[in-house]
Amino acid sequence: MIKFLLWCILFVLCWPLALLALIAYPFVWLILIPFRLAGIAVGGALHLVSAIVFLPARLLRAI
Repeated sequence: MIKFLLWCILFVLCWPLALLALIAYPFVWLILIPFRLAGIAVGGALHLVSAIVFLPARLLRAI
């Protein structure tokens, strides 16, 4: 909702820029997809490393 209100304000202040943003947004979203996937992969790898590092402590705590 906030994004829509900001876009409406931009449309009132400078409508060509608002229309350009409306057209460019899907292309920017498509360009950013690989970076999101890389972020998910890196986050998963860091989760795996932390799980391996903390495994001995979890095993000792379970005893």
